[in-house]
Amino acid sequence: MKAIADTGFLVALRNVRDQHHAWAKGVAENITEPLLTCEAVLAETAWLLDTGRALSFVTEGLVRIAFPMPDHLDRLQELAARYQDRRPDLADLCLIRMSELHPKHFVITTDVTDFGVYRRGRREVIPLIHP
Repeated sequence: MKAIADTGFLVALRNVRDQHHAWAKGVAENITEPLLTCEAVLAETAWLLDTGRALSFVTEGLVRIAFPMPDHLDRLQELAARYQDRRPDLADLCLIRMSELHPKHFVITTDVTDFGVYRRGRREVIPLIHP
């Protein structure tokens, strides 16, 4: 499966008390190659779980950091302005951009409210895997 990991999925996978834990475990069983993610997602995950558990996703090979944010600042600023009414966090903006860069990848997220609105390019729906 070619996919991009969002914070909600990673947190649900490691937190047995998360309402989406069973769903996340089911998704993880179908992962055949490292998921792409960004440092902002790992920082959020570290905040919500703990740093060691967040870093373990990388060291265990479940995720691979695949987004050099400085190379995409102009586009991130465009996206921030476009979605300012939704007050997107940096992780969401990075994932939108990653979806533009990797159009065959799904975004694995629990945040359907925002990712149902976000678009790559101007109008293209971002393909999601969600509960």
